[in-house]
Amino acid sequence: MTDTKKIALVTGASRGIGKAIAIELAQAGFFVIGTATTEAGSAAISDYLAAAGFEGKGFSADVSNEESVTALFASILADHDAPLVIVNNAGITADNLLMRMGEEDFDKVIEVNLKSVFNMTKAVQRTMLKQRKGSIINMSSVVGVKGNAGQTNYAASKAGIIGFSKSVALELGSRNIRSNVIAP
Repeated sequence: MTDTKKIALVTGASRGIGKAIAIELAQAGFFVIGTATTEAGSAAISDYLAAAGFEGKGFSADVSNEESVTALFASILADHDAPLVIVNNAGITADNLLMRMGEEDFDKVIEVNLKSVFNMTKAVQRTMLKQRKGSIINMSSVVGVKGNAGQTNYAASKAGIIGFSKSVALELGSRNIRSNVIAP
């Protein structure tokens, strides 16, 4: 660990809400590590942070895959302190009416949207427990609360994130580790 700057990790940071979150955290003084599923996406993260004069780096990782997450954290910890903040933002949609939705589309949305939150939170909790502080922010959706026609897979994944986050808050809150949900 050579870097002593506060680290924030944002999944799905190459565009959209994830990019906006990464920029806000960089403006707040964090060294931002962003993930994307492709090398081009991770390069884009490094590029937009550098172009704006911020410190940070993009990493390519499949956050829905435990081995990929383990490798990601090994790479991060080789050069940086452990993340103080993690924003689980990675997500996809594969919308269709339930009667037309295939099992593959259901499983993939659950895997990317919900399992990634499990993988990332599990990976970061050990270092946050050692630090006795941290903030885990999980991006859900209002669809996870109210549902939406044509989005049973997405609604299930986002509702799962809400329940997961509440349970993590109860498990880790006494150790000064917050677990919160944002549901745009």
